Amino acid sequence: MRVIITGGSGLIGRALAVDLLKDGYEVIALSRDPQRYQAGAPAGLRLEAWDGQSAQGWGHLAEHAEAVVNLAGENIGAGRWTAQRKQEILESRLKAGQAVSQAVMQAHHKPAVLVQASAVGYYGSQSDQIITEKSPAADDFLSCTCQLWESVTLPVEQAGVRRVIARSGVVLSRQGGALPRMLLPFNFLAGGPLGDGRQWISWIHLRDEVAGLRFLIEYPQASGVYNLTSPNPLQNGDFERTIGRVLRRPAFISTPAFAIRLLFGEMAQTVLEGQRVVPERLENAGFTFQYPHLEQAIRDLLAK
Repeated sequence: MRVIITGGSGLIGRALAVDLLKDGYEVIALSRDPQRYQAGAPAGLRLEAWDGQSAQGWGHLAEHAEAVVNLAGENIGAGRWTAQRKQEILESRLKAGQAVSQAVMQAHHKPAVLVQASAVGYYGSQSDQIITEKSPAADDFLSCTCQLWESVTLPVEQAGVRRVIARSGVVLSRQGGALPRMLLPFNFLAGGPLGDGRQWISWIHLRDEVAGLRFLIEYPQASGVYNLTSPNPLQNGDFERTIGRVLRRPAFISTPAFAIRLLFGEMAQTVLEGQRVVPERLENAGFTFQYPHLEQAIRDLLAK
């Protein structure tokens, strides 16, 4: 069975490709620079070039695909959110989604499923309220970006293709993402909460993220929105103390909110305001998390 992954060179895309390949899937990853990615690509992965904004040169591959997983988009944490940076974040997602929709719509034998990536930023900050897939969207930059990102592939659903939206939380991995930055202060005995430490972190182990995506690809009844987060989100202070306990390092040095705002600008909102998101639909569908609790997830990640 063929699976096409956009954003296949990213943290989640690489891990998903490896997992699919070991089970005999034909995996095609689209990359703007396939030659650069080739050296570190997993064995058996087929790389195809694309421009990130159209189906030109690769769209025919959707003709024989069972699934398309659209993970493409600029990293929101790669720099301060200047007006130009925000435009790049939004446009990268919209153009990639348009390209995927174009390829699927042009196929005579359309893929069975399109998995569209999104994020829990869709919900904005809702204090201590438990958030499920039924919760409303917010109106800040991240939420508006997620709403547009999700809507751009809606035409494939209207054409009869099963479409799944995966709203992911903070994906934990030693290979990238947020965790290495979270661990850094502990190396200097300076770990501790950010701001008041009461903001919720909706997290997920990379292995559960990949397993969740596999479940959404392979479970034919799955459609619509699914939260990909651990069923046990934690407040930032508890999150930091858990890391400290695993590392046997102190976790009591707080970073003031004003310092975070000074350093990150508008992006500080994602650090100081969180969401208490739970994967209600995923669990109701029968998915079982391998790492439902943070301490076991951190211990597994740090043991590697």
